Amino acid sequence: MSRAVVLERPGELRVQRTEPQAPGYGEAVVRVAWSGICGSDREVFAGTRAEGYVRYPVTPGHEWSGTVVELGPGTDESLLGKPVVGEGFRNCGRCASCRRGDTNLCEAAYDETGFTQPGAWSDELRLPARLLHELPEGADLRAAALLEPAACMAAATLKAAVVPGERVAVVGGGTLGMLATQLLAASGPAELVVVDPRADRAELARRWGAVVVPPDEELAPFDAVVEAAGAPGTGALAVRLTRRGGRTVLTGLAGTETSPIAPADLVASAVTVHTVFGASSAAWTHAVRAFAAGLLDPAPLITHEFPLEQAEEALHTVGGKVLLHP
Repeated sequence: MSRAVVLERPGELRVQRTEPQAPGYGEAVVRVAWSGICGSDREVFAGTRAEGYVRYPVTPGHEWSGTVVELGPGTDESLLGKPVVGEGFRNCGRCASCRRGDTNLCEAAYDETGFTQPGAWSDELRLPARLLHELPEGADLRAAALLEPAACMAAATLKAAVVPGERVAVVGGGTLGMLATQLLAASGPAELVVVDPRADRAELARRWGAVVVPPDEELAPFDAVVEAAGAPGTGALAVRLTRRGGRTVLTGLAGTETSPIAPADLVASAVTVHTVFGASSAAWTHAVRAFAAGLLDPAPLITHEFPLEQAEEALHTVGGKVLLHP
């Protein structure tokens, strides 16, 4: 018997015993090592996730790491026993978006592990083997549980297209911002700044050659700015911090913007604005390679760990990055 956290409906969570399910054609079963908690999981618990982007009852968990323990027919047998992470979007692989590489923008109905499909707040996870990304032998699976948000930031940094010697800023010093900072540091910027009001982020930022400055500090414009805060006003701030002709990448969902981005300002400054929704297979590959090469280390961002039975307590723990350990 296995265990899984089940949300029957918003606010109603329990840990239950489940019968292991054999993998079907093209599927793999992963023994979950670690699973992360993010803001979207809290939305699922609270019942505030947008309609169509969750299906109850559901086992949450889209950030995870583990080991392949069983394979169905039509899979690569060499995956058995390998440490892995996996993409969440159950993309169709056939539509125009998938064929041009935008697997996160699949035109089929939305389907994602942990939201419409059983997730990794469980002992075992069954998913299409084609979504797996193999990790090096002996990889730190605790740190690897953060490769899903890292893949989202990889998508952002790839769009930022930073080259050595450029001045770069990240708006937001939370988990996403610090993952973006590490990936941008690997591009060799001349200056790397994290814009965040919390001075206690400075020590973390220094690990990756960045400095933290408050949002109200006067700064010279940057060649590229990645917004990773998702707070009201941070999108407009990111655009203002970008030099004329520079690149801004927006990743956060802030709800109502108190400082909307005016089209006239974008035209006058000739700023190119990119947006990110999730992570494509290419972004996942970028994040996993950076992790394997030692250029990306999410471990310092982890602040809390809970066993599966304390999932509800973990959900209510704020500040830092929270993991479940089945």
